[in-house]
Formats: sequence, structure tokens, C-alpha cells
Amino acid sequence: MAKRVRARLGPILRPPLGTRPCSRPPLAACWPSAQFTTLPLDTAKVRLQVQKGGAGGALKYNGLVGTIGTIAREEGAGALWKGLAPGLHRQCLYGGLRIGLYDPIKKMYQGDAEGAPTLGVKIAAALTTGALAITVANPTDLVKVRMQTQPKPGPGEALKYPSATRAYGIIAKTEGVGALWTGLGPNVGRNSIINAAELASYDQIKEALLAAGMADGPLCHVSSAVGAGFCAVIVGSPVDVVKSRVMGDKEGRYKGVLDCFRQTAADAGLAGFYKGFVPNFGRLAAWNTVMFLTLEQLKKLAASALAE
Repeated sequence: MAKRVRARLGPILRPPLGTRPCSRPPLAACWPSAQFTTLPLDTAKVRLQVQKGGAGGALKYNGLVGTIGTIAREEGAGALWKGLAPGLHRQCLYGGLRIGLYDPIKKMYQGDAEGAPTLGVKIAAALTTGALAITVANPTDLVKVRMQTQPKPGPGEALKYPSATRAYGIIAKTEGVGALWTGLGPNVGRNSIINAAELASYDQIKEALLAAGMADGPLCHVSSAVGAGFCAVIVGSPVDVVKSRVMGDKEGRYKGVLDCFRQTAADAGLAGFYKGFVPNFGRLAAWNTVMFLTLEQLKKLAASALAE
């Protein structure tokens, strides 16, 4: 049995030539815990990103704590987990593909070059896997945003999207199958950039911490994960805001991605592209911490199983 396990998993877990054991590709088996833990922050982020000024320019949602409190007070605490089902669908597709393809594509870009992959190779591989993965998973992202932004129904009214499964069908029937890929452009930009920032910066930060003498343990993993989350939010927030606005646009306000960029810049300037920054960073930092801690432990368990 052990021989069969080694034969199947050995090529996947074996580090590329010249790399350290910590660079082995992770195993995608932690999405549910990370998704459930961080979804309230994601819901708050989306609400902040898509809201427009009300009468007199007043805003309904203000700040992370205020937004979470307003949602819980007006719609119930369960509303903070709106979009959980499509969020899990998204992570099974997007998360599995971006992580699972990262190391094979990194090896392909590395070619016959000796030594560890350079930062440029890591970034190129992460950009590629992020773009490919979200192209497949875009319908799940669209449904997640639609469910997160739909208001609480009034007396006698029903939710437009009562469940993720029905939401896919409703959108395809009323808007066409192609509508499930609404916002694909900014979504590809957002996820390829964030994926590159997360995976490449996690690798780089972890290598730097290990080189500085830090033990390859939870403190190193958490520090690397939080640093990767910060890098991802800094570079990815503008396209993340545009993605959320385009996907959540039910009134036809935006004529396209470029028009959304233009209107956002005209309405709020540069700060408009960083709406929801605090919950976005909190979500990514928490997500990365759960994900990378789990993945590192899974790699150790797999390595122990292969060594037996």
C-alpha cells in the first residue's frame, strides 16, 4: 500500500530540482474551513465596494465593524454568510486549480534552468494559474456576489436568488448563459494579480525568514501568510473593487469595465479603488493563515506517509 501511495504522490510532492522542501506544491484540502471563517469579512468588503452614496451623499455602510453590525442588525447574523454555497463552489474550482497547477506550470516555465525558480518564474506561474482558474470558476464568483448583495426581502416577498443552484439557472434563463461570465475581464485581472502576489510573496517571505534563522513552523507560516495577504490587497484592490461593482450591477449603470474604472475614479478618486481595504486585508490575512497553516501540515503528513 505504501509503495502505491509513493508511486502516485511522489512526483507531485517531490520538490523541483534545486529547491528546498518547503517549496513543494500544497495540497488543496482546506477550502471549507478558510471560506467559512472569512466569509463575513468578504460580505462586508463586497457591500462596501458596491455601495453608492444615498440621499445627501450619506453612506449606509461605514467601516468594517459598522458594516458587519448593520448587516447583522437589519438582516440577521446569518446574512454575513450569504453566498457560502457558491463560495465553496468557487474555492473547489478556483482554489483547486490555482494551487494544483502552480507547481507544474512553475516547473514548465523553469525548464532546464538549474537552481531554485526565480521570483519572475513564480510570478509568471501564479499569474497563469490565477487567470486559468478564474476563467473556469467565474460563474461561481458571479453568483456569490449576487447573493451577497441582494437585499432582505420585504413582507410577502421572496429572495430573487434563494439558493446557489437556482441562482445559476435564474441568471442563465433571464440573462443568457453568457451572463454567467459577466465581469470576466476584471475578475481575471483581479485573481491573476492576487494569486501572483499571494503565492510568489508567500514563497519569497518564507524563504527570507528561513534564511534569517526562523524555524520552519507555525510562526514562520503565519508571518508569511499575513505578509502575502498584505501584498495581495495592495496590488489587487483596484481591480477587486471594479470586479465587485460590475458583477453586482443590476441596474446597468456601467457600460463596461473601463466605464466602471472611469466612474469610480470620477466619483471618489484613488480612494474609491481601495474601498473595503480593511475588511479585504482582514479577510485575506485570515484566509491565508488558515490556508497555508493547513497546507503546511498536510504536506508534513503526506511526507511522513511517503517516508514510511
